[in-house]
Amino acid sequence: MTTTAAAATTGLQATGLTKRYGNFTALDQLNLTVNRGEIVCLLGANGAGKTTTINLFLNFTDPSAGTACVAGIDVVQAPLESKRHLAYIPELVMLYRNLSGLENLGYFASLATGRSFAREELVGYLRQAGLDADFVDRRVEGYSKGMRQKVGIALALAKNASTLLLDEPTSGLDPKASNEFSELLLMFRARGASILMATHDLFRAKETCDRIGIMKHGRLMQMLSASEVDHAELERIYLDHMRD
Repeated sequence: MTTTAAAATTGLQATGLTKRYGNFTALDQLNLTVNRGEIVCLLGANGAGKTTTINLFLNFTDPSAGTACVAGIDVVQAPLESKRHLAYIPELVMLYRNLSGLENLGYFASLATGRSFAREELVGYLRQAGLDADFVDRRVEGYSKGMRQKVGIALALAKNASTLLLDEPTSGLDPKASNEFSELLLMFRARGASILMATHDLFRAKETCDRIGIMKHGRLMQMLSASEVDHAELERIYLDHMRD
């Protein structure tokens, strides 16, 4: 399949993806596909391999075996090209605290795309991401975590990212902010984006994701369709896997 053809259907694909640190295997033979217009969540305890998976797709670290592809592009062979399709939102979006949300967005959007943005464009992205108009020009040092996440979403909009990688993005958010964040992810899904989210939040995974993968000791133990399990069943299946 050509890169163009692969990109048309698949946002993320891991094939035999493995990461070892000496004798420790952080990720073991992961096979995973996230299609366009799909949200996939990875559940698991700390050390299950969720963040390692995200980092390998970001090319923050090289795989010990296997491949990670973004929009049909091998991230090791073409790291810069693959990153053009990506937006990454970690647990805490790192911004310059002495700059406003608007100034941060302008700076990072220009770095990511190589072009300048008009103020009206940037304000539009921030408002689309749900940031209150009163905070657009305020310094980030006064932002809540949820507001920082919205600047991250605005950057994904400015970049026109087709693939989102999220590592515990709702950790520490209050229920209202967490729900608002989920609504933004659904907006990206409706636009055809591919979204992979690592999370501990079973409720949010069930409410937001199309498929839910359960990871343990670096292995993908089971992949579930969110529409085919209720909250209680998802919790039961997850806890069954977590038992040694």
